[in-house]
Amino acid sequence: MPLLSYYCSLLVLSGLIGTSTPAPAAPLPATQGLTLGPDSVVRVAAGPQYKRGWLHSLFWGFHYRDEWAVPVAAPVFNMQTAVPGGLKPVQEGGSFQTKNLRLVAPNGQQFVLRSVDKDATVALPENMRDGMIGRLMKDQTSVIHPYGAYIVPQLAEAAGVYHTNPRLVYVADDPALGEFRKAFANALYLFEERPEGDQSSVRSFGSSAHVVSSRSVFGHLLLNAQHRVDARQYLRSRLFDMWLGDWSRREDQWRWAAFPAPDSAVLYRAIPRDRDHAFFKFDDGVWTRLISFLKTNYQTFTREIRLHDVEGLNRAARPMDKSLLVYLTEEDFRQVADSLRQRLTDPVIARAVGVWPKEVYALSGQEFEDKLRSRREQLPRVAEEFYRQLARDVEIPGTDQPDHFIVEAAGPWKVRVRVLSAGLGGHERMVGERVFDARQTGTINLYGLGSNDTFDIIGAPDRRIRIGIYDGQGQDLIQQLQSPDRRGPDMKVTVYDSGDGNTLKLDKDLVEVKAYIPKATEYDGAGWLLRHRLY
Repeated sequence: MPLLSYYCSLLVLSGLIGTSTPAPAAPLPATQGLTLGPDSVVRVAAGPQYKRGWLHSLFWGFHYRDEWAVPVAAPVFNMQTAVPGGLKPVQEGGSFQTKNLRLVAPNGQQFVLRSVDKDATVALPENMRDGMIGRLMKDQTSVIHPYGAYIVPQLAEAAGVYHTNPRLVYVADDPALGEFRKAFANALYLFEERPEGDQSSVRSFGSSAHVVSSRSVFGHLLLNAQHRVDARQYLRSRLFDMWLGDWSRREDQWRWAAFPAPDSAVLYRAIPRDRDHAFFKFDDGVWTRLISFLKTNYQTFTREIRLHDVEGLNRAARPMDKSLLVYLTEEDFRQVADSLRQRLTDPVIARAVGVWPKEVYALSGQEFEDKLRSRREQLPRVAEEFYRQLARDVEIPGTDQPDHFIVEAAGPWKVRVRVLSAGLGGHERMVGERVFDARQTGTINLYGLGSNDTFDIIGAPDRRIRIGIYDGQGQDLIQQLQSPDRRGPDMKVTVYDSGDGNTLKLDKDLVEVKAYIPKATEYDGAGWLLRHRLY
């Protein structure tokens, strides 16, 4: 529920200053009550109720009110011919603001109708939804561009990022909706594939035969090291998010295409979904601008990606970024950013924005092309800042299988960390390796999680990097190899010993040992999922 705290901030503010004239009730679509054929085209506005006067907009934001109010042409959705064999509605869903209707084809492939208009008031008690607070919450739907998600596929295709393929449709009062007819009739929707299950026929999902949720992926990553994520592909997707100004990228906003890899391993590639919060615009009103200073994760889509806003822009995805990008180097970040900048050419941007209805393009087209071109040129600097922020404090988890962590002195300022995991037949396989530089990294915390793990400390890792070893579940071996001369350089290594039968072969004059009670998020794989809100 990424917008909930934003709305809460607005509500607090509204209580302090009051609100303006109530928003008019949404007019019924001009098509309501008419008989529409399955191949009809209608002209309808996504949200004419968001068109407000100048004074209201001055205080509560001009946002995308004109885009919501302009009528556009949309084909009437025909459930019998949308895909071969037709579609059957099976389940209503969605977040606290978007209405979704899940549809199933005869071959089992799933699709979804996602409402263009939103309604955050469902998060309120029923008796408040039509009052001052409810009207204000509904009015702020205008911070979202109603057709923003519509231009993303062409941009994502050029960028090398997986994507859904939304089509703008109008759902009429169709008897084929069955029990969902009353809730879903007479409105604009985006019709797209639902990234789940066998997607062999969908090239934009990598033609994967097995698309799964973030809960499933992280569960497998923590189960054993034979499951891994394509980190560079995920980084490409994350930099693409920043380019779009999409700050709502928490774990549930992703699906994952699974592919078989050598030695019975599985490789996952990221599928971003739900682009409702790309191109966000909310700091163009007196009160909403005030909130933007207090809530730095509510990023407005402007010509410039300000480096001091990179942290806020990525706050929702920070736990996932820290886990999945931990072994990538600064050079990896630089290469991926340069690749994106070269692929997102001016013609690519113009073609993508050009898919908008001509009425929408007249309002937003030139503005978006200019902003996307400008933000593209900033991607290398943004990637550098993104890397620096992730490198400051590093967390490296193991799995619920026996893991082998090696922390090794690598010269002045440098510490090398290698993580290996027990493979088939007891042979260890490399999970990841990286050399950290104290000029970029202040702390490295290693988490053994489940099973019996081994932690080796080799030499004297540079003391300018604080290293924490958290044993987790199981009886672990934590030992020093090639111990440094006591007269040599000091080091800052702390072992957090839960006291459950670990074996410590340490010089306690060089390595600090602290007794502690592990938190759930430090104990095992299931607990680690708490960090990712996937419990």
